[in-house]
Amino acid sequence: MKILLIEDHKELAYSITDYLKKEGYICETASSKIEAEEKIDFYDYDCILLDLMLPDGNGLDLLKDIHSKKQNSSVIIISAKDTLDHKLTGLDEGADDYITKPFALPELHSRIKAVLRRKMPELNHTLLFNEISINIDSKECKVKNTLINLTPKELNLLIFFISNENRMLSKQSIAGHLWGDYTYSIDNIDFVYQHLKNLRKKITDAGGKDYLQTIYGLGYKWQDV
Repeated sequence: MKILLIEDHKELAYSITDYLKKEGYICETASSKIEAEEKIDFYDYDCILLDLMLPDGNGLDLLKDIHSKKQNSSVIIISAKDTLDHKLTGLDEGADDYITKPFALPELHSRIKAVLRRKMPELNHTLLFNEISINIDSKECKVKNTLINLTPKELNLLIFFISNENRMLSKQSIAGHLWGDYTYSIDNIDFVYQHLKNLRKKITDAGGKDYLQTIYGLGYKWQDV
């Protein structure tokens, strides 16, 4: 899962990103409204953590921009403003949750997991695709009820593909999702191939079907054909 943290307080931003990376998330940061706008325009995020007080603008204006562009990202407001009016305004503008500073990092993590679960239409916090099932909470993957051992990157990759069924994903977008936006400045990202190869093998060895279609010269598509 890929998260964008929009926070201008450097120490707090470091604490949050360090914690979330240890929990297995890809976490990018932006310290201003204009930097956040650039990242949101170019990259996709599963969840955006949004501070309301930014040095060059209001976080609520950014929230409005996110929804006007029909971004599919969940948004959690993180703010020192703890009045009911501020919370209601943030939620009315389309935020999925609102957490007041200071907060415990495990609580923030629980809020993130909750809003991400709400994006999943499946019951019991399980992502299903034919014979493949993924428990989002325990991070376990089964093929025909057989547990398969996926690395965190492989599991993240599988969730990414299933969540984008029938959508062509470029090799660059896959690299960016798994390792962060800095990969867009790297010329050679052939390391993506090895993760795709390993994921395919583990699924098919467990009796699953290979749903990963190669679109030559463009990228890959997860498709039930």
